[in-house]
Amino acid sequence: MTAFKKAILFMHRWLGFISGLVVFIVSITGCIFCFQDEIQDAMHSYRKVEVQSKPFLKPSVLHRQALKYLPAGKVSGTIYNGIDRPALVGLVDKVGYHNIYINPYTGKVLHDDLLQRNFFIIVQYIHLYLLLPDNVGRIVVGTSVLIFVVLMITGIILWWPKRKTDRKRSFTIKWGSRWRRVNYDLHNVLGFYSTAIALVLAVTGLSMSFEWVREGIYKGGNLGKTIAIERKEFKSDSTLKAVKQNIPAIDVAYATITQKSPQANMLIFYGGATPGQALYGVAYEEPLRYSYRDTYQFDQYTGKTLLYLPNTQKSLGLKLEDMNYDIHVGQIAGLPGKILAFIVSLICASLPLTGLIIYLGKRKKGKGKKVKEISHKKSHRHLDTALGKAQSKLS
Repeated sequence: MTAFKKAILFMHRWLGFISGLVVFIVSITGCIFCFQDEIQDAMHSYRKVEVQSKPFLKPSVLHRQALKYLPAGKVSGTIYNGIDRPALVGLVDKVGYHNIYINPYTGKVLHDDLLQRNFFIIVQYIHLYLLLPDNVGRIVVGTSVLIFVVLMITGIILWWPKRKTDRKRSFTIKWGSRWRRVNYDLHNVLGFYSTAIALVLAVTGLSMSFEWVREGIYKGGNLGKTIAIERKEFKSDSTLKAVKQNIPAIDVAYATITQKSPQANMLIFYGGATPGQALYGVAYEEPLRYSYRDTYQFDQYTGKTLLYLPNTQKSLGLKLEDMNYDIHVGQIAGLPGKILAFIVSLICASLPLTGLIIYLGKRKKGKGKKVKEISHKKSHRHLDTALGKAQSKLS
């Protein structure tokens, strides 16, 4: 092995020790979370409603129904999830964050989902923050994933066969060999085949941890340019706070979105919680899919449109940024994409384990070799002593 490859092996090994446990946890939780919508749909009947031939209730009506159910709560957001799913009103109280599921046709409260008790939300927080404080967990997870990117690159350098004749053999797992050899192949061969997708999952995950990665994706898509209107945060006119309106501002915003984005099947409203902050609205083409969205900002006091940015007018960088979550979980390519993301995440979780087994096996082998060398030297020493004594007697 060349000095260069020895240095790469040293780096690969010790970076693996540093990040291995976090990579394993993040990858396993990613596998679990990948199909969370499908699993929860199968488990909970309140996630579906019967389609009715009448319009949805307006956001202000949904808010009243949610606050009637939980009077101490404060509204944090509103989601319309399509014609066959309940609407959600986010509430915050002393207990925590609640998602109140409401039938959008009748206003009936269907379920109170306390987020800190939701299994998949807990899995998501482990995946993102390891259940540490957000600012700490984000750095720990992000740094470990960044190290994992380096591990994948160094792994390819170490594994890549020198001779063309060895390549065919290196691309397959020898299932009939001894278990240590199978483990070695699992680490190298599966690591190779999963590298391209794993890098995509890693980079899209890093954009959730580090602003510079997210900005890098945006600027990379725009060839280094920043479109000012796409980054502008509008302010509500606080002087209009005391102005009485017949229609609540959020209902005005809802009417605007349904008119300008008639193709949308999922609407989300959030923000407008602090003085002067804009009320944000997002219109998605498909329920539970977070790409291809029209973006709005409204005055929180009047519902006046401050920004309307349809998906068709967005830059490539912003479109890539919007697609980030769907790419990360694979649903950008539908069910096959989610299955692929699940398999690759499972392989990523296995790599620290198979790598550790390889290291321990080599260490054990190295110790055994040293013992043999010591015993070999001792036997030679005894033989030399015996020969010396025999020669002295003869003389």
